[in-house]
Amino acid sequence: MLTVLFEDVYSIPPGLTALHGDGMNLRTYLAKLALIAGLVISARAQSTLTSLDKSIDLSVGDHARVHTVLTTLQQAVAKHDAASVASLVHYPIKVNPGRKPFTIKNEKAFIKAYDDIITADIQDAIFKQKYENLFVNSEGAMIGDGEVWISSFCRDKSCKQSDIRIGTIQDTKNLKP
Repeated sequence: MLTVLFEDVYSIPPGLTALHGDGMNLRTYLAKLALIAGLVISARAQSTLTSLDKSIDLSVGDHARVHTVLTTLQQAVAKHDAASVASLVHYPIKVNPGRKPFTIKNEKAFIKAYDDIITADIQDAIFKQKYENLFVNSEGAMIGDGEVWISSFCRDKSCKQSDIRIGTIQDTKNLKP
């Protein structure tokens, strides 16, 4: 079907060169062009997402879970919901919000230190991140310039069961060791 549309578009309709009446030929031709452009863009976007999903599946684990963690994180940060953000984190976690790094041992400590951890720069990186633009490698899925990493963590010694959680939070713009 797509081949037929391409062949149709590449041959200029006879009435296109000499428009007359209400210009229906030109509108029909442009509509076909728009349809094909939409199909090509949609196919490329689908291909890119499929490629990203496969990369996440291989490097991190379940791409659907990574997508859920990202979306939940963005919603929770938007609401300033410290408890929801804390529930997404793997503990203990060493955080570096641009000042001296410190370790958070559990959800309760995370909630207490939320405003010191989720700084404006980190929050900005979280809000700007789109799933389809995630950078993925063996370390996990990176948000922003490395402000947050979503990674896989083994729940047992054989690593047959794992969790996908936030494993890194750092302010990469103001990072100090």
